[in-house]
Amino acid sequence: MALRGLIFDFDGLIVDTETATLDAWQAVHLEDGLEGDPAVLHQVVGHVGIDADLWVAYPADRDRDQLEARFALATRAACLAAPVLPGVVDLLDEAAAAGLRLAVASNSSHRHVEGHLAARGLLGRFAVVSCREDVPRPKPAPDVYLAALARLGLEAGQVVAFEDSLPGHAAAAAAGLRVIVVPNPCTAGDHFHRATWRAGSLTEVTLGKLEQLLLPQGLAAGGVQGAVFQ
Repeated sequence: MALRGLIFDFDGLIVDTETATLDAWQAVHLEDGLEGDPAVLHQVVGHVGIDADLWVAYPADRDRDQLEARFALATRAACLAAPVLPGVVDLLDEAAAAGLRLAVASNSSHRHVEGHLAARGLLGRFAVVSCREDVPRPKPAPDVYLAALARLGLEAGQVVAFEDSLPGHAAAAAAGLRVIVVPNPCTAGDHFHRATWRAGSLTEVTLGKLEQLLLPQGLAAGGVQGAVFQ
């Protein structure tokens, strides 16, 4: 089946807002003479609605609302300063030249995703932006990917997804998509057991390699992590 579309996660894949968020979280701790354990924040990466105390390094009576307010300001500044990741624009250019339809499927809000894409001149590149407000269940449920496929008017076998997190790659695979995982520094230590291919960055990805994913029966969605193309 011919390749006709690509669907991208946003956070940590197009712009590394996840590392920016971690840096902002650690900066709040350092301002108070403390050190945050990255594992505390990692438990919520890529998820929505996880009930976790991100301020366990602080005394129990420390005002969490005040910490969250400082964290939000620091995160916004860090995310706005984060660049588009290597290989993103080149892949979007190649896909557009080939007439592929492009979408974003994110656990974040439309305001967050579309705001950051617009600020970097990328929003117009995507025919569809599917976010958590659009579906009943966030990733790792497949809903946000299924919604993107429906709006693109394409079948899962015609599309390749790009992800950087465990819940994201599980969601894409559950939607029947082949999944290219490009971890960011926050997720580099994770094992992506449902990935079709794990790449170091999007600079390694070309349409020629992606088209190979649609051919062999052995590389169906949820294939072997680390599949290598010669």
